[in-house]
Amino acid sequence: MGKTSEISGFYKLSVEERLKIVREFADLTDDEVEVLKAPSSLSLDLADRMIENVIGTFTMPLGIAVNFLINGRDYMVPMVIEETSVVAAASYGAKMARSKGGIFTSSTEPIMIGQIQAAKIKDPYRARLAILESKEEILKKANDQDPMLVSVGGGAKDLRVKVIDTIRGPMVISEILVDCRDAMGANAVNTMCEAVAPLIEKITGGKVYLRIVSNLATERLARAWTIVDKNAVGGEEVVEGILEAYAFAAADPYRAATHNKGILNGIIAVALATCNDHRAIEAGAHAYAARTGRYMPLSIWEKNEDGDLVGSIELPMAVGVIGGATRVHPAAKVALKILGVKSARELSEVMAAVGLIQNLAALRALAHEGIQRGHMELHARNIAIMAGATGDLIDVIAERMVRERRIRMDRAKELLEEHIRMRSEA
Repeated sequence: MGKTSEISGFYKLSVEERLKIVREFADLTDDEVEVLKAPSSLSLDLADRMIENVIGTFTMPLGIAVNFLINGRDYMVPMVIEETSVVAAASYGAKMARSKGGIFTSSTEPIMIGQIQAAKIKDPYRARLAILESKEEILKKANDQDPMLVSVGGGAKDLRVKVIDTIRGPMVISEILVDCRDAMGANAVNTMCEAVAPLIEKITGGKVYLRIVSNLATERLARAWTIVDKNAVGGEEVVEGILEAYAFAAADPYRAATHNKGILNGIIAVALATCNDHRAIEAGAHAYAARTGRYMPLSIWEKNEDGDLVGSIELPMAVGVIGGATRVHPAAKVALKILGVKSARELSEVMAAVGLIQNLAALRALAHEGIQRGHMELHARNIAIMAGATGDLIDVIAERMVRERRIRMDRAKELLEEHIRMRSEA
């Protein structure tokens, strides 16, 4: 029997028991397990080489979402996040999605867009044509900057040019389309843009200002879709509730913002676990959601002729499995091994699948029992910890507050004092 991520009651296991399962699933070594168990796997010396002005390291929880079946393959998904209920919701949503075969994905080539801004041009439309006439020369100059990328099939593949009207007058924007292969690619693209800038100035007679990658990676899309049996989500009434919730988001940007935030809960947690640029991903996602001139949900939910729920998602996904911090941070390297992805495209598809499933779980909770129930149960534990509870008292106080529906700091402190007093008297 092959390895499976379908695990019931994973959350009920101890940390050591969960780690043992993940170790066997991902064939982790003793050293890799120790990386995950260390208070901070990132040494101060390494941190000081990653960013400036280092004074320490900052640790966040690393969890594993189970039950993910993507394109017929089982995945365990590492997620770094501080918000309660997200990992549990992803695992629950993935279990629902297995009812009709799991999640299916696709993606486009890993093309990033580099922009070179030329201004102060008297004849911008003629300049545009002149740049296009020099396309081969410009692409060669760009590719000369990264022969290694070109050798593995990547590099600058195309050039497009547009004239835009701005408050400072017309500008000619040249866009280099760069296949980044398994890297996110920002550094490579920026280097190419810098290199061709003098050539653009020579061709146009204008002045180049910005030359930088765009985080609206519309040429680098990841897609995911799933069919969920109506009975798996709770029946026809719950399906209708989910569709009503989606219709609300599709009609109201205020709701759509929260709808998309839920999607990004999952995506950004995976980005953090693998040390990808989550800021670029989030900026691109929100810009893509507004590409029509109206801010819209990134996912779509429908009902098929059998009454089952059908979900799909499409969004830019500029991620990498090489370069940046992905192969520098010790925990990120282990997270990538647990995930088992072999390319940037596969990673982007898994992240799109996680975003869709995170959205499914959130909409199901909204339509069925209200979002607060599970969320507040976990939130109560945080309140108990903040009040000073330790060990088994954390769960005892949290359960009491949930039962009373009084999840507040003052109540947590009262309960803690009560238990301390009872123990001292015993």
